[in-house]
Amino acid sequence: MKGAMTAIVMLLLSSPAFAGGEAELKIPALQGSFMGMTGHNLLLIGLFICLLGIGFGLVQYAQIRDLPVHKSMLEISELIYETCKTYLITQIKFISVLWAFIAVIIVAYFKFLAHTPMGWGQVIVILIFSVIGILGSVAVAWFGIRINTFANSRTAFASLGGKPFPTMEIPLKAGMSIGMLLISVELLLMLAILLFIPGDAAGPCFIGFAIGESLGAAALRIAGGIFTKIADIGSDLMKIVFKIKEDDARNPGVIADCVGDNAGDSVGPTADGFETYGVTGVALITFILLAVKDPAIQVPLLVWIFVMRVGMIVTSAASYWINGLWAKAKYGASSKFDFETPLTTLVWLTSIVSIVMTYVLSKVLIGNLPDHLWCKLSTIITCGTLAGALIPELVKAFTSTNSGHVREVVTASKEGGASLNIISGLVAGYFSAYWMGLTIVALMGAAYYVSTFGLAGFMEAPAIFAFGLVAFGFLGMGPVTIAVDSYGPVTDNAQSVYELSTIEEIPGIEAEIQKDFGFKPDFENGKMYLEENDGAGNTFKATAKPVLIGTAVVGATTLIFSIIQVLNGKFGVENVFRGLSIINPLFLLGIITGGAIIFWFSGAACQAVATGAYRAVEFIKQNIKLDSGAAKASVEDSKKVVEICTQYAQKGMFNIFLAVFFSTLAFACANHYFFIGYLISIAVFGLYQAIFMANTGGAWDNAKKLVETELKAKGTALHDACVVGDTVGDPFKDTSSVALNPVIKFTTLFGLLAVELAIELNPVTAHIWALVFFLISTVFVWRSFYGMRIPTVEDKA
Repeated sequence: MKGAMTAIVMLLLSSPAFAGGEAELKIPALQGSFMGMTGHNLLLIGLFICLLGIGFGLVQYAQIRDLPVHKSMLEISELIYETCKTYLITQIKFISVLWAFIAVIIVAYFKFLAHTPMGWGQVIVILIFSVIGILGSVAVAWFGIRINTFANSRTAFASLGGKPFPTMEIPLKAGMSIGMLLISVELLLMLAILLFIPGDAAGPCFIGFAIGESLGAAALRIAGGIFTKIADIGSDLMKIVFKIKEDDARNPGVIADCVGDNAGDSVGPTADGFETYGVTGVALITFILLAVKDPAIQVPLLVWIFVMRVGMIVTSAASYWINGLWAKAKYGASSKFDFETPLTTLVWLTSIVSIVMTYVLSKVLIGNLPDHLWCKLSTIITCGTLAGALIPELVKAFTSTNSGHVREVVTASKEGGASLNIISGLVAGYFSAYWMGLTIVALMGAAYYVSTFGLAGFMEAPAIFAFGLVAFGFLGMGPVTIAVDSYGPVTDNAQSVYELSTIEEIPGIEAEIQKDFGFKPDFENGKMYLEENDGAGNTFKATAKPVLIGTAVVGATTLIFSIIQVLNGKFGVENVFRGLSIINPLFLLGIITGGAIIFWFSGAACQAVATGAYRAVEFIKQNIKLDSGAAKASVEDSKKVVEICTQYAQKGMFNIFLAVFFSTLAFACANHYFFIGYLISIAVFGLYQAIFMANTGGAWDNAKKLVETELKAKGTALHDACVVGDTVGDPFKDTSSVALNPVIKFTTLFGLLAVELAIELNPVTAHIWALVFFLISTVFVWRSFYGMRIPTVEDKA
């Protein structure tokens, strides 16, 4: 296999040598002795473990698929899946259009503008791996919607058994299946590049792969976030307008809401997670190759990074198995328990096991490196792993149904209605950003402090490497982080599937279930379990968001270092040092510009949701049939709502993505110091904006859930006020905030290429192109607001 791959790639890459920045990255031969074998052979074992991880995910998939389910629920989940599939196919076609823009830049730079232009074979290899990155994001997203739509109906049916444990176990099993397969596929592809692509070719392949998966994640995250919240708001507002129950089957917006739960809360996060692990890995590889000059240190660090990534598959699987045994023994026969407890235990157990594994593997693999380097690097990674456990705890303090902040939102709503509900939620979001920001600063500060103990003797900019390792540590329990995030859409859908199936109204249903499945259904308790479990799902959906946005910010520092290294080679270290000074007005202006882009993006995403939701609500109001005697909305009306959601999701995504794309090119061409200030700014502004919006929305969401479950006050003025707050929070937590993560990473990663393209141009030419690109970007910024406006009454008339 290696010989065949080498022959094919060398044939394509047989023309000019690589040139410029990431194109010059050369992976050294992975020799040396690690556990009695070469690095190459050790990573071949890692490749096998990745295949086992994929197998683990597929076995879990088969187990969920084969669980018992009543046909009334199965029909609904299959309808949701088929609609999701249509949506995803539409998005794939759309991503291919966006890829064409990226492909033009890749070809323009590497073929024509690089200092030493590449041959067509080399350029084709980069383009191929960018497509592989996109296909990887799409494939894991597709797997996510398929297993989630298996799990939603099985969870709904399991709730009828009279015990709450299966309603927790099934969504977690589905999430773990996604997490293990996602991490394993991503790592398998990166190991394939590392092991089977010649060292001279691997650098561009990694960059092409990372750009592709970043593009796929950004597009699916943005579009999915817009889609899901249009549908969610359109469905939720009907509860106030018509005083109907949650997920009323007569509401044609409910199917679209269920599709949106998968499009936004499954497809988006799955693609986002795939990209997060890939880009973070590429950032660390790039740093090691650029900043560590001694091959005796460089090779062990490369092997160590990849073995550690393989280790996360093993530790996550082991922790999940142990936690499952404990949870079943403790809660399997219980009639009531806190659904958050087993999930919290899993996160902390995985964190502890990961930390132990970090030190053990580091000692075994790089224990022979001088100055106890293994211990220092392990401690730095541990800072990130602790963040992966501490941040969810902080998120829970502001978004959980047990949170004092969430209860305050409910209390404020009792007397102050929707107004005080919204204000109290905003307060929770602001405070959460403060505490999480300080936590991230403290852990990054600790990592920096450790990096001062001798790391400078082995590499340039050791603090930057430390920050990259913190991001790596954030992701140290990757499958579990993805699992608890994916838990949410299943629990949300399960509740909807239950209502849409109208199972309680089927004549003779109790006798049928007793005969076919061997138990008497408990409808009342089943509904209660699903509602309470949905609250836990809301909480743990919220916990994964700051972890992913944190990696974007911390990992961006490593990629920015790569850009600085390119500039050092072009303009000299002293000039670059002065250019990146705060007293350089261009650098300072870049910092200010980044904030403007973050706030534009947040507003543009919310605008797309607002306009789309307006159209959805308008259609639903005109077509909902509550007096006709029909038990369910027509399939045609439901599909029309899905069509409205898809239309505005695509329109919003297209405008937003192209505005980001052309802004990146414009600012890179304007001035490289301005551009680095811009990248730093979008990372910092984006971090706080994302945390604030995500946790504000989470607090509003679970305040509504508290009113529904604990207070049992559906249909009251209090419930109406909390529904209003929840609909305001929908685009906050599931559209704008979550999409900032892939936008930051795409901008920084694509910025590597954009800067190299810009500095190869004549300054006058670069400035002309900067103006052209900026004007194009403003067209799409204009379209994202004024082209998406809700029509006035006069316009409609």
